[in-house]
Amino acid sequence: MQYLYAPWRTDYITGKKDEKIDGCVFCHISSHPELDEKNHVLYRDDFCFVVMNRYPYTPGHFMIIPHEHTDALETVEPDIWLRMSALAQQGVAMLKEGFGAEGVNLGMNLGAAAGAGIAEHIHLHLVPRFSRDTNFITTIGHTRVYGTDFQKIYEKLKKLTPQYLI
Repeated sequence: MQYLYAPWRTDYITGKKDEKIDGCVFCHISSHPELDEKNHVLYRDDFCFVVMNRYPYTPGHFMIIPHEHTDALETVEPDIWLRMSALAQQGVAMLKEGFGAEGVNLGMNLGAAAGAGIAEHIHLHLVPRFSRDTNFITTIGHTRVYGTDFQKIYEKLKKLTPQYLI
């Protein structure tokens, strides 16, 4: 029998939250640029920031998040939405050309009923996909195997960021 260890997911599985964060986790990341490396932020500008998903669907999964705290996409200022869209295009190029993804899923879950884990602050997911990134364990066992080191993936994408996210 083989054992799969993913100790970084313990807090997520148990529902434990970081005691240092009071309120919205995305607002906390937005307001603390000095913690960008710790929080695995890839990029930030005046409108948005790009951060690795702490509980990724596949290696390289990241999110584009506006600094503005809102749960309503329909109220987001057009300039912010245009910047998010531009970053999405650049992010797809980074994942395909720089990271080797064969495809990319883009998505937003707007509201808890739509599946949003953090429903109070909109965010756009970019999920790199590979021909063989799913197998029976996901479908039958409801378990995802993350076959590479999260920190190494962050470092690789961080090196690519200046070339792609501008």
